[in-house]
Amino acid sequence: MRSGSVALLGTRIDALSWEQALGRILRWAREKQSRMVCLCNVHVVVSARNDEALGRALQLADMSTPDGAPVAWLMRQTGWPEQQRISGPDLMWNLMAEAERLQLAIFLLGSTETTLARLTQRLQQVFPDLQIAGMLSPPFRRLSASEDEQMVEIINHSGARLLFVGLGCPKQEIWMAAQRDRVQAVMLGVGAAFDYHAGVLRRAPHSWQRLGLEWLYRLCREPSRLMKRYLITNSLFLLALPGELWRYTRH
Repeated sequence: MRSGSVALLGTRIDALSWEQALGRILRWAREKQSRMVCLCNVHVVVSARNDEALGRALQLADMSTPDGAPVAWLMRQTGWPEQQRISGPDLMWNLMAEAERLQLAIFLLGSTETTLARLTQRLQQVFPDLQIAGMLSPPFRRLSASEDEQMVEIINHSGARLLFVGLGCPKQEIWMAAQRDRVQAVMLGVGAAFDYHAGVLRRAPHSWQRLGLEWLYRLCREPSRLMKRYLITNSLFLLALPGELWRYTRH
């Protein structure tokens, strides 16, 4: 069991400040370590209860942050009163600034070629000295073993120290777990962060984020795609809340 963490619905989440999270990731990157960082929102922790492959992948994570506001709130109720939300888009943006300052090369894996092109243009405008070692938009189908090996070789040969993976849950978590000790970089599963920073998707206003309603904003903008997901996972999370709170209150 990692110190400074709590098991929520069976998924272990690290209790970290922003300074601790950034410092640890950057230290791993400078030391050229192969590490795996997962960003855990309600969808992730609920899905991991029924998806064995996702659950196993999360167990291998070197760091799991409370990506969703409800997850951070539950951590505050269970022994970590100062816990903040550490979301994928925000973590990615902060790491871009630090990577530019420390001259750590980054690699972008996921999404479409069009989104990656727009994202790269935005990054070059905001972080002109950032070293973008490469980018790949893999096919949406399952990759063959040789294709996967070739992709890992491209990433390693690029010299990147931070690998941002935007393949979506659970694909990105399962892929990163399979690459432990193969990809010589810190892998971060950042989900839809590519789309937000590329301007493909509009992120919720800060007022909605502060109230923990970013999920509702996304649902309003993409009801057909997200209705089933939020209806199921949010309902299951709410149903599990009393048991989680009772379990930690008892201890």
